[in-house]
Amino acid sequence: MIEVLLADDQRLVRAGFRSILDDEDDITVTGEAANGEEALAACRELRPDVALLDVRMPGMDGLEAARRIIGDARLDGVRVVILTTFDLDEYVYGALRAGATGFLLKDTEPAELIHAVRVAARGDALITPSVTRRLIGEFAGRVQAPRPGPRLRSLTAREREVMRLVATGLSNDEIAAHLVLSPATAKTHVSRIMSKLDVRDRAQLVILAYESGMVSPGWIRPER
Repeated sequence: MIEVLLADDQRLVRAGFRSILDDEDDITVTGEAANGEEALAACRELRPDVALLDVRMPGMDGLEAARRIIGDARLDGVRVVILTTFDLDEYVYGALRAGATGFLLKDTEPAELIHAVRVAARGDALITPSVTRRLIGEFAGRVQAPRPGPRLRSLTAREREVMRLVATGLSNDEIAAHLVLSPATAKTHVSRIMSKLDVRDRAQLVILAYESGMVSPGWIRPER
C-alpha cells in the first residue's frame, strides 16, 4: 500500500486529490496539511511514501518544506513531488536539485495523478519529456554549468548515452527500445550511472545532465 500525504492550503483541492487516490486499491491518503509546517510535522509523524506539496502555501511554503523533508535523514524514504502550475520561477528548479522527485501539474488528469504517485513511490523521476524540455531545460539554461567532474568522466560511452536519454524523460523500457537492449539491461545501466554519480534518483540525474552540458535546453527527444 502506497501511503500519501497531501499538502495544499485549499481544502477543496485536497478533497479532490484524496477522492481520486483513495479509490485505488494500492494507494491511501494517510494525512493532510494546509501549510509547510504541518506538512513537515506530518511527514515526521506518518512517514508517508509520497508527499505531494503545493508550491504556494501560507507560512512555510512547499519549496521550503520540500528542502527540509529531503534534508532530514529520518525521512529518507519519503519521496517529494511538487504540485505546481507552469507560472514557475527557478526556486522550483532548486527544489529538484535538492532531491525532489519531480513536478505534478495541479490540473493533471486523475489517471496521471495516480500514475505519478506510483512512479514516485518506486523512486523514479516524475518528469515527462514535455515537462523536462519546458521547465528543467528553461531553468537549467539560466544556471552556469560547472565543468564535468571526475565522476562524469568515469561514465562509459554507453552510460553517457543512456544518461542523455534519461534526461529527456524516457523510461527504462523506452531507453531499451531505443538502444535495442533488454529492459533489464537498461535498468542496470541507469542504476550503475546513479551509483557512480552518487545521485538520489532520476530527477537529480536529469538535473546533472543539464548542468554538466551533457544535454542542452531544448534538446529534442530522439526519434527511433
